[in-house]
Amino acid sequence: MAERSLMLVLHDVAPETWPDYRPFVEAVDALGQIPISWLVVPNFHRRNRLDDHVEFRRLLDGRLARGDELILHGCYHADEAPEPRTPRDWFMRRVFTHEGEFYPLSREESARRLRHGIELFERNQWPLYGFVAPAWLLGSGAREALAATGLTYTSDPGHFYLLPDYQAIDAPGLVWSARSAWRRGMSRLLSERMLHRYQRSPVLRLGLHPVDMRHPFSRQYWLDLLIRLLADGREPVTKIDWLDRHVLTSSAAA
Repeated sequence: MAERSLMLVLHDVAPETWPDYRPFVEAVDALGQIPISWLVVPNFHRRNRLDDHVEFRRLLDGRLARGDELILHGCYHADEAPEPRTPRDWFMRRVFTHEGEFYPLSREESARRLRHGIELFERNQWPLYGFVAPAWLLGSGAREALAATGLTYTSDPGHFYLLPDYQAIDAPGLVWSARSAWRRGMSRLLSERMLHRYQRSPVLRLGLHPVDMRHPFSRQYWLDLLIRLLADGREPVTKIDWLDRHVLTSSAAA
């Protein structure tokens, strides 16, 4: 079977969500050298300024030293724009999610928030290649602003997009809705179906959220699934390492 890779991705990384993730990360570390991609929010809901949390920044320094990747994940991870005016916008911003921060923003405001996050990474000397919008939602203004940053990629649940042209690369991902017992049950069924469908996919992403970690059912599923996929021969990699190996190098050669 051709080489198959695996990415373990933690969303909504912030000082207040670290207690949710910590037992899981410790369990993953106990399995061996498994790189993790951390989606870092500069100021989660405006109450988690990373600049105010020295110990948490040192923790992220240590993760980089282990071979993990830090990825910019929004700025505030909160949709603070004026109320939606169209049925589509109402669905996207009030039904699908309340945290699609970069969906309603203008190009100028998107650029300001992106620069805020990029400067945070620069101050901490954290290498930065990717940006993932909260809830994976990018409005037209945000797409234009992101394309001008010089970053390498963004992503949604099914693809990577190489910047600045948004060239799509298939990269299926599993993600749960874990807010209630019935959602967790349905998420497990859907995940197992997707695993069968993408068994031979060159890459598979596991997208975890803090709420997954608050319920033993979902937390244990993710850990057991990671162990299953490793035993099945998938190689754990970060996002940028996989792109460097399988996409960017070949594109440069062409």
